[in-house]
Amino acid sequence: MNARVSAIVNASDSRGLTISTFHALCVRILRQEAYRVGYKSNFSIYDENDSLSLIRKIIPKESVPGEKLEPSHVRTLISNAKNESWQFSRSGDDLFDDLFERYQEELKKCNAMDLDDLLCVTARLFTQFEQVRTNWQRHFGFIMVDEFQDTNTLQLEIVRLLSDEHRNVCVVGDDDQSIYSWRGAQIQNILEFDRFFSQPKIVKLEQNYRSTNCILGTANSIIRRNPRRQPKLLWSENGAGEKVRLLEIPDDLDEAQYVIDAIREAHRSDGAKWSDFGVLFRMNAQSRLFEEQLRRARIPYRIVGGRSFFDRREIKDLLAYLTCLANREDDISLLRIINTPPRGIGVTTIDLAVQESSRSKTPLYYALRSRSFLDGLSKRARAAVENFTKLMDVHEARLLAPLANFSSVLSDLLSEIGYDEGVRQGCKSPEEAANRRENVAEMVRALSEYQSRDGGEGITGFLSEISLDQELNDEETGEDAVTLITFHAAKGLEFKHVFLIGVEEGLIPHQRSRAEGNLDEERRLFYVGITRAMRNLTITYCQRRMMYGRWSYTDRSSFLEDMDPKFVEEIDFMPAANGTARSPL
Repeated sequence: MNARVSAIVNASDSRGLTISTFHALCVRILRQEAYRVGYKSNFSIYDENDSLSLIRKIIPKESVPGEKLEPSHVRTLISNAKNESWQFSRSGDDLFDDLFERYQEELKKCNAMDLDDLLCVTARLFTQFEQVRTNWQRHFGFIMVDEFQDTNTLQLEIVRLLSDEHRNVCVVGDDDQSIYSWRGAQIQNILEFDRFFSQPKIVKLEQNYRSTNCILGTANSIIRRNPRRQPKLLWSENGAGEKVRLLEIPDDLDEAQYVIDAIREAHRSDGAKWSDFGVLFRMNAQSRLFEEQLRRARIPYRIVGGRSFFDRREIKDLLAYLTCLANREDDISLLRIINTPPRGIGVTTIDLAVQESSRSKTPLYYALRSRSFLDGLSKRARAAVENFTKLMDVHEARLLAPLANFSSVLSDLLSEIGYDEGVRQGCKSPEEAANRRENVAEMVRALSEYQSRDGGEGITGFLSEISLDQELNDEETGEDAVTLITFHAAKGLEFKHVFLIGVEEGLIPHQRSRAEGNLDEERRLFYVGITRAMRNLTITYCQRRMMYGRWSYTDRSSFLEDMDPKFVEEIDFMPAANGTARSPL
């Protein structure tokens, strides 16, 4: 934003401008004013990890013995409370209230604020100290806010307090792209703007400079179904363009193959760059099949707004377990999973095992079983170590047996160690837990697919394939790469050719959104996905999909029924897949 403003106005004219995020602006104000509420000007700013560390310290002091509280969940509750009702009052939940107050007391003792406090304390200063509010109102005579549909209650209050005297406020936003309610964004900030700032002048920006009119017509026909929105109709001078392509595909394996074949053919025959293509999906786990297909086709790709499937924490855990079962001498993998999930093998015990391994010049796994090491442990630590090595021995024998079913062995191992519960406890939200569980299920599925496709080299062949594929992708770091991206992360981006995959009930709209009555936001999310396309848009849905390790028959998304048919062409999958139809783009 700074660079764009500098290119528009003279340097001398821009000196008085302040361009920043809400948090950065509040830091600037607080460095000068925080002493009024008991902070020193050199206060520390706690990031999320710092906050979690503090919460872990105070939970044992405030909770009842035996009561399990997940620090990340407590952190989310505290953050929500601050952003929704920044002037804290007791909620009636004594435990949460006590934790909240203790957390704030400990922050204050450390002369520290967390990221939410930057906003809360600024709003409190403006409310309690009229002179402070007046000074900063006069300093910022005109206020402009971009992406206003993404603001939360607290950010709106800061804008209101800063502009209360002059009312010179201009906001830019699109209520149809409000897709972040799960992190506190309040769509009513823009829908009810006139309730906070009376008699505003509204300027509709309906001309679109990105997409064709077929793409925009499809987007308009979807979003108009939302009852609470500012009416608008996007149009473009880019012409009608190609109709939106809609395909029903037998299953998600065929879906990935079709999309990759279409990308490769367009690259070969039309000279399209890899970076012209964006593949959008609702759930992170959906990227796995596309990553594998792209690697086999030696097509460079990048993950935006997330990590590669094989770089995700839970997948690295599972690969480490498989590696240890296949190779007892891999110390790095063993160190990753020896206490994952927690099984009573603490840092001190691990350090002693590493020392024993170094002294005896043997791999760490053998050091764990040595008599000299075990005799030096407490009874509890020794039992934990012996249970772990027994677990690994049992499943190693199963995995390396001649007729072993790899996916069954891994599933049984994960069940025995309670890995799913460990995943749930380490997540900040039910959506994150669901994504991670689906990633685990995808990994089990990948094992099964490998064994049915090419299992002759055993589990080491599977691990080698993943390792070599990872090296291939790591080498391809240039910018010319296919983009794999979630609907949420795609906001603000654009691609010449877009594939929206898995447009099915339960995915988009997500099954939880229907249960929670939040279909409007899911429709906005679909609208955002459609409007990422510049020239071509292909939408696919499957008859069946592997979900949580099982084949599930699916229904096409109800959103597809809202698309105006004059902008859409339904494509027969079989001719398209066999190459007998015209080019897919």
